[in-house]
Amino acid sequence: MPSMALTFRTARTFSRSSTKIYLNVARSFSSSLRRNEINKVFSSAEAAIEDMKSDSTLLVGGFGLSGVPDTLINQVKAKPSITGITAVSNNAGIVGGGLGLLLASKQIKKMVASYVGENKLLEQMYLSGELELELTPQGTLAERCRAGGAGIPAFYTPAAMGTVVQTGELAIRHNKDGSVAQYSTPRDVKVFAGKSYIMEESIKGDYAFIKAYKADRLGNIQFRFAAQNFNGAMARNAKVTIVEAENIVEPGEIPPNAVHVPGIYVDRVVQSTTPKGIEKVVNAKDPKDAVSALGKGDTASKRERIVRRAAKEFKNGMYANLGIGMPMLAPSFVDSSVEVQLQSENGILGLGPYPQKGLEDPDLINAGKETVTLLPGASCFGSEESFGMIRAGRINLTILGAMQVSARGDLANWMLPGKVKGFGGAMDLVSNPALTKVVVTMEHTDKKGTPKILKQCEFPLTGKACVSRIITDLCVFDVDFTEGLTLIELADGVTVDEVRSKTGAPFKEAAEIKPML
Repeated sequence: MPSMALTFRTARTFSRSSTKIYLNVARSFSSSLRRNEINKVFSSAEAAIEDMKSDSTLLVGGFGLSGVPDTLINQVKAKPSITGITAVSNNAGIVGGGLGLLLASKQIKKMVASYVGENKLLEQMYLSGELELELTPQGTLAERCRAGGAGIPAFYTPAAMGTVVQTGELAIRHNKDGSVAQYSTPRDVKVFAGKSYIMEESIKGDYAFIKAYKADRLGNIQFRFAAQNFNGAMARNAKVTIVEAENIVEPGEIPPNAVHVPGIYVDRVVQSTTPKGIEKVVNAKDPKDAVSALGKGDTASKRERIVRRAAKEFKNGMYANLGIGMPMLAPSFVDSSVEVQLQSENGILGLGPYPQKGLEDPDLINAGKETVTLLPGASCFGSEESFGMIRAGRINLTILGAMQVSARGDLANWMLPGKVKGFGGAMDLVSNPALTKVVVTMEHTDKKGTPKILKQCEFPLTGKACVSRIITDLCVFDVDFTEGLTLIELADGVTVDEVRSKTGAPFKEAAEIKPML
């Protein structure tokens, strides 16, 4: 017992002694910080990029025009000596805005992006050999950036298996006459648990330009709504991360649990001086007027039939992701008794309707760059997390448009000959058909009357054996990846013979073909 008492007394003495030492060190450290404060705030964007070198890899946050670091981009444009940039971004802004400015000034030599979109300048420069373009599925791009910042050199993903990304048939660079000068590198393929995956190498940036809602002088940053997109993953990646913030605040003004990126990743902070833009302002309409968005005349009638049928795919409690165009209009026709949470690839779960006129928010857009709102209980997050939940099969249903679908469920929806749009998020959305039901909505034939449902797709694939249901203006097909098509529903006034004459693949008939209502 005496020895135990001695132990207790020794412990108390040591405890009091160590506490004094700790407090003295803390006071000393605290006072030294007051004398030499950490301050990552630079006086201007010009000062922040003063040492930026040519031939650098530049990561640029943003999605469409949301969360784009325009102040920093504008400063690079004002310094034409910076050339040879490899720019990594979801898209290249628009002509005359965002990275479109650096394309026009010829300061970018290569783009790594998932989507070209409506940027005609980028498309023109790429096809004429003035610019290298490494198209990457959107989720793969987000993960390559995240992995690069996490010290992971490569990873395996199911996205793009069986496409030109995997086979190395993607044109990276063209000659002036439009012929292909360089193709992409074929990807390594491995099988895990009976499923094939392709290897993708991570991206490491020399510089990252990031747009934040708030930043403090320690470099802690906070994003607002969907403006987080690619900004978070890219902020953690580069050798030099430069943040332009709408609001620069004192340490502590961003609550610790509201810090999206800790200051350890951030090197420089500047005040953002450019206004935020909106690429596509779309306002709320009465549900009765939703049909007007489908076009006019016979076209509108066909599309309404498709959209109304697509709305029946929603089941109560589902998480769903919708492609742009007709799929986005399907919720307007869902019965009020059915509650579905909509997910958007740019980092939203709980999408609401389009906003009322005058209430648009540039930090709230969907995957089509359209203005949206949030429903109660919604959440916002980075693109890397968004695609993590997609690839993992957490999304129950995705409805997409298509250019062609094969009899075995192959999908082609990202490229027409002579046009370059990019992959967007579709390759990721169809990468786990065992858990995510993939439904295609499209007109049965193209404008020339050519079938869009074929034995084999003629256009480059988005995914192999992934579409399980096709809804057209004529009918509904179920797709078995081995057995092929089965006709299960017919639109009013449409016969089986008409469907056969307009379908480029054989199909079976269900024992009971139901009316397409």
